[in-house]
Amino acid sequence: MADETNQLRVRLVTPERTLFDHAVTAVELPAKNGYMEVLYGHAPLMAELGAGDVTLHGGPGGPESITRYNVSWGFAEVLGDRVTILASDALKPEEIDVPRAQQQLEHGHQEWDQAGDSEAAYDEALRVIAEAEAKIASATEKQ
Repeated sequence: MADETNQLRVRLVTPERTLFDHAVTAVELPAKNGYMEVLYGHAPLMAELGAGDVTLHGGPGGPESITRYNVSWGFAEVLGDRVTILASDALKPEEIDVPRAQQQLEHGHQEWDQAGDSEAAYDEALRVIAEAEAKIASATEKQ
């Protein structure tokens, strides 16, 4: 069994299921304003998640393993020895329906084109586009 000293306990949950609950050496998170990496001993913080991949280094597959989940929105609580990720939705790359994500992307572009003078409509279109692009990138990226 791997030495769990200096490892983070990471728990990734959605309203429907717990996807991951293991010790890892590092976790990369898609925070709202860009990606961040968390290591053991990180200063406590709360972060809003944006669309992208949560990448877990180490874990049940061994110290060299990498596990990814695509998230669309949520929050992460970081403490010195653990990270809790509460995601509205999270999928393994192989669970992503690429044709559906491409339809979502097209819908986002249509929303953008029809937004007119509404800043809220532009923001929603950007959210839809970012979520769809993140899903497509996650599903098509070589592991």
